[in-house]
Amino acid sequence: MSAKIIDGKEIAAAVKAKAAAGAERCRAAGRAPCLAVIIVGEDPASKVYVRNKKRACEACGITSLEYALPADTAQAALLALIEELNADDDVDGILCQLPLPGQIAEDAVTGAILPEKDVDGFHLVNVGKMLSGKDCFLPCTPAGVIEMLKYEKIPIAGKHAVVVGRSNIVGKPAAALLLKENATVTVCHSRTANLAEITRQADILVAAVGRPGFITADMLSPGCAVIDVGINRLSDGSLAGDVDFAAAKEIAGFITPVPGGVGPMTIAMLMKNTVKSCKLRLGIE
Repeated sequence: MSAKIIDGKEIAAAVKAKAAAGAERCRAAGRAPCLAVIIVGEDPASKVYVRNKKRACEACGITSLEYALPADTAQAALLALIEELNADDDVDGILCQLPLPGQIAEDAVTGAILPEKDVDGFHLVNVGKMLSGKDCFLPCTPAGVIEMLKYEKIPIAGKHAVVVGRSNIVGKPAAALLLKENATVTVCHSRTANLAEITRQADILVAAVGRPGFITADMLSPGCAVIDVGINRLSDGSLAGDVDFAAAKEIAGFITPVPGGVGPMTIAMLMKNTVKSCKLRLGIE
């Protein structure tokens, strides 16, 4: 029997509905939540993401500010803009779209955003709080993975979760959040020996390596839950995940598609974080 397809659009809609209700409470308390998005340069994928974020803000009743800077923007100019937004009491969240041009250090930018406005969850203060199990802004994609598992009532506690990929944006935080949910977590990467032996032990497999079709059906245990974070553009222009979806869905119990799986969750969790920031700043529940 084929796996149940986890509908990221459906789950994202539920998260955004809650965010919209929270935004309404913020408006009743004085003002709408506000998200400032900065994009530097003309990266086509980044422009699509920014456009989707703007639409999501409109749907959730969140004020959206967009700052489109030329590709040759100096790091000092970008940091000056962030400083302005940090000081603006009407701005609840600041997001600088990655990747950035070569003359700008990503660490300097993510570190310049106030932790209490870091709705991407990339500031080292928020990373440290996440690893310590403290309340903070969680990185949107890994938090979306957990949200999907919970929505589908897939057990996490006591299960073996295998994360393939160790990036700071997805792999490492996904492992931390699964650990917080009492999973036993194994993190695999490009130098892992006997990768398939390990992935076949997974009750939950999170694929985040950025290589299309990297996880094949013979690497899965029957009935496992497969969360495919990969979004890879193929030569024909189509999108593919890190998992061989057609074959894997015949083995897995649950699986996310690409597109329409984890992707919509990332923006939905950003809306959730922005509303959370506004509520904290307004002092409301």
